[in-house]
Amino acid sequence: MGKVARERNWDAGKIKALREHLDMSQAVMAGQMGIRQQTVSEWELGRYEPRGASARLLSIIADRGGFKYTAGGR
Repeated sequence: MGKVARERNWDAGKIKALREHLDMSQAVMAGQMGIRQQTVSEWELGRYEPRGASARLLSIIADRGGFKYTAGGR
């Protein structure tokens, strides 16, 4: 079994950096995650932060995509 992604704290900057690292538009990322493009936009604007399954999915995507980010608190 591979390494299991731990849930990270995802802020607006990290989400946008991940999406750009993966060379995806907001619409493509949203489609891959099964969420609305508006949700990705709101995360990137800092209006909301992903929680629960969305935060975990972002961590899995980041790990599989080779995205380097700092884990930890705010």
